[in-house]
Amino acid sequence: DWPLADRCEVQGNRSGGNMCRCFCEHFHFCARHSAVMRATVPVMVIAAALTAYYVYIPLPNTVSEPWKLMLLDATFRGVQDMCHLVQQLGLGHHLKALNFVITMFEMLAPQSSEMVEVTDTSFDGVQVRVFEPKKKVDGELKRSIIYIHGGGWALGSARMRSYDHLCRKMAKDMNAVLVSIEYRLVPEVHFPEQINDAYSATKYFLQPEILSQYSVDPNRIAVSGDSAGGNLAAAVTQQLVMDRSINIRLKLQALIYPVLQALDFNTPSYQQTTATPILYKQVMARFWLEYLNGDPSFVQAMLINNHTASNLSQLTSIRDRLNWTNLLPQSFIKNYKPVIQIMGSPQVLKELPALLDPRAAPLIADKEILQLLPRAYILTCEHDVLRDDGIMYAKRLEDAGIEVTLDHYEDGFHGAMIFALPPTNFDVGNKIMNNYINWLDKNL
Repeated sequence: DWPLADRCEVQGNRSGGNMCRCFCEHFHFCARHSAVMRATVPVMVIAAALTAYYVYIPLPNTVSEPWKLMLLDATFRGVQDMCHLVQQLGLGHHLKALNFVITMFEMLAPQSSEMVEVTDTSFDGVQVRVFEPKKKVDGELKRSIIYIHGGGWALGSARMRSYDHLCRKMAKDMNAVLVSIEYRLVPEVHFPEQINDAYSATKYFLQPEILSQYSVDPNRIAVSGDSAGGNLAAAVTQQLVMDRSINIRLKLQALIYPVLQALDFNTPSYQQTTATPILYKQVMARFWLEYLNGDPSFVQAMLINNHTASNLSQLTSIRDRLNWTNLLPQSFIKNYKPVIQIMGSPQVLKELPALLDPRAAPLIADKEILQLLPRAYILTCEHDVLRDDGIMYAKRLEDAGIEVTLDHYEDGFHGAMIFALPPTNFDVGNKIMNNYINWLDKNL
């Protein structure tokens, strides 16, 4: 019945050793360790629960690799939150900080390989990266694709690993010359400077002497781009057919989940995909306002279509060009209804007239312009707020007599094609990339 310490001392004295003292120290260590564990377990459980809450988003069962998409989206949202904090602290614009983080480990020097020569140069003052296949056939001219990267007119680079990989693969697989345009970004510049950069570089490349320098067939040239790059590619294609100083005409335009209008943020795809990664409805509205240098407070008005209410006469002539009840198949309309405000504020259109400019919104271009455009390939993804932009544009082009290939992916999400490399590689991303390149290879 002696206290433990007394018993240990007695035992220690009897044995003349340290056995009991070691036992005593081990006992106290275990007790302390147990107390720490009891305090740590709840903290770990709470941390795990919070992490799961932040990461988990209910996703449709048709989306590709949902858990991987959740992790990617959670990472991107976390970085965005951090960059917004940077701006709130007065340390810089959040989009500039975000682009720094995105490109920090992704930027590649122009490294040539056995199959492709890569060089950085400038076309009419615009930075470009050129990928030239080394395979040469005497007297044979090559095909060419002018590529414009995506990123909400504010993010990304032609020199990023993902776009370098895409253009390098296209150059090798198609034996084609790739020109990837490094246009200036928000917040340094706003509309129309991005389209001006893309157009200047394209027009420069289309000069006969420049095409000859790169051994390019003037009858086999395409313009292509993804997301905001698809917007710029569509706008460049429209501008080219109106430019009488250019005699060379594009053979194809290839638009990958393009953003084509900012007048209806309640198309069926916007309504259906409001909370689906990685491009959210509100984020897209903010990208538009940054691009057009608009007041951030306009976001809420735009999200409910208050900027395109039926009392605003500026929209009378173009409403049919946005009428998705006529432009979309019923399989995409489903049970969704148009969101049309009766009375709206004219302030948004007054301060942002570019919303009605086809250079910013190629979907609303005149039919007379669409009739002059080249054959089109338009790729859309089911789980993408921009799905209906691409489908409506395909219908308007078809109605104007233009041949269109609409390539739709039920398991796809916005940005999927650039996620084709580890650790953010998706099966649907590789599938989209390969099918896109195969279509160009067969048709260009």
